[in-house]
Amino acid sequence: MKLKTKKSAAKRFKLTGTGKIRMGHAFHSHILTKKSSKRKRRLTKMATLSPADMKRVKRMLILS
Repeated sequence: MKLKTKKSAAKRFKLTGTGKIRMGHAFHSHILTKKSSKRKRRLTKMATLSPADMKRVKRMLILS
């Protein structure tokens, strides 16, 4: 039987060319009036997943 990718993880994470995993920031979907413009701008950009979480996410994406 083939292994299946967790589709919820596939929608949230992207793999870079060098093998790192990119993710979007949380806290940018609502209640934006109290957040500063600088903070909101930073939240739009992608972040790199920490090495501590890499193994777990790679298993969900069936990469390792």
